[in-house]
Parts: sequence; structure tokens; C-alpha cells
Amino acid sequence: MSTLARYKYNDSLSREQNVLCSHLCSMRLSQMSQALAEEFMEPNEGLLTFEERITKVVNQEWEYRDSRKFNKFLKKAGLKYPAADFDTSLYEPDRMLDTVTIERLQTLQFIDEKKNLLISGKSGAGKTYLASAFCVEACHRFYTVKYTRTNRLNLEFEAARANDTYRDQMDKLVSYDLLVIDDFGLMSLDLEKCADLFELIESREMRNSTIILSQLPFENWYDLFADKTYADAIIRRLVAHSYRLEMNGRDMTQPS
Repeated sequence: MSTLARYKYNDSLSREQNVLCSHLCSMRLSQMSQALAEEFMEPNEGLLTFEERITKVVNQEWEYRDSRKFNKFLKKAGLKYPAADFDTSLYEPDRMLDTVTIERLQTLQFIDEKKNLLISGKSGAGKTYLASAFCVEACHRFYTVKYTRTNRLNLEFEAARANDTYRDQMDKLVSYDLLVIDDFGLMSLDLEKCADLFELIESREMRNSTIILSQLPFENWYDLFADKTYADAIIRRLVAHSYRLEMNGRDMTQPS
């Protein structure tokens, strides 16, 4: 039921009960109104204490609003795997994952610390899915999240520069509590792309967290940059305040 829904008179309730439910609906508490109507019609209501009954009524409104807010944050995140979670496959031996580190990262303390997370590993190892699981958990806690790919990021900067909205686009990307940049390393970075990435990483440093996903080992990232001064500056900022994960186990796209 929408919080803007009009209250519908319920013949099973007394006039006074309908008025009370209508008042709650008018105050945009439609789920509480619905829960209260259900309580009025509950034949075993005498078996519960007042505290238990009011808790049920309030919690129904709370859970509805919490779920609605979570779904709003999740939609804005633009995740590739919006249903990702930390499932038992993490513990399969052939995935060769550092599960202790993953479990610690699940607390999302790294976001509170404003630290980055660098994840490398071969294609199909599950990097994007794992990053999405971190993002889903972040959305549950109402951190602002954005997922993007390196190529899309580059195209957005080009379009923003052409439309004279570059600063606005940069400010928006800087503001996210958690920014995920996938497919880093699939293409080299010319001078303009180096400048864009430096501005983004430098502006987010110690302010908000970034997850970088790459098929390339960390030691090969330096070779991606056309300008080695930018390479030094960007990699230093990424690595100085970061945790790392390597995912080189079995290909998750293939049957086990």
C-alpha cells in the first residue's frame, strides 16, 4: 500500500476504529494503519500484552519504510548483481579466497575508515559479484553507492566535458560513500584519462571509499598510464589507504 493511499472504510471495524486508522493513513503511516486494523480484527489479541501489540504495529511501518529506502539506494547504485550476497561459495577450496579478510571487510569498517579496497584476479573469478555483495550490504546501511566500469567512466567524463558539466559530474562521483570502478586495466589511459582519474582519486582520498576491480595484478597497474607522473600519483593514493584481495581461484562461470 502506498503511503499516499486514501483510507478505505473497513466494515469489520467500529466507527472509532476506522477513524483512528484513517488518521494514521492521513499522516502517511499507511502500513501502521493497516497493521492496526489487523490487530483490531485479531481474535486472539487478548493473549498479547499492549507492548507486544504496539510493537507489531510500529515495526510494520518501520520495516516498510526501511525496505523502501533500501530499494531506493540499491536502484541508484546501478549494480550489475543487485541480488549479490556473501553465500557459501566463498568457502569452496577451489576458489582460494582469503575468507578471513572477506569476513572482516563485511563489517564495512573500511567505508567508515575512508579506505579503499583493491581486488585483482582473473576473469570469471567472481570479483564483480563480491564487490556487488559489499555494495548491497552498504545500501542496507544507507551508504550512498555507485557502480561503474572504467570505459563508461571515461565516456561520461568526455560527455561532461563536451556539455560543460565536468565539474558537476566530478563532484557527484566524489560524493558517493562507496564508488566501485570495474574492469580497470582493460585499456591504457592517455593523458586526458590520467588527469580525470587523478582528479577523482585525489578528491576522494581519505574522504570516501573506492573499490577497484582489475584482471591485472597490482604490480602491473603502473604500465597502464601514458604519463608516469600521473601513474605514481594515482597508484600511491590508491595503495596508501587500501585493503587488498586477490581472486585467482576457479572460473565461476564454468560448472564446478
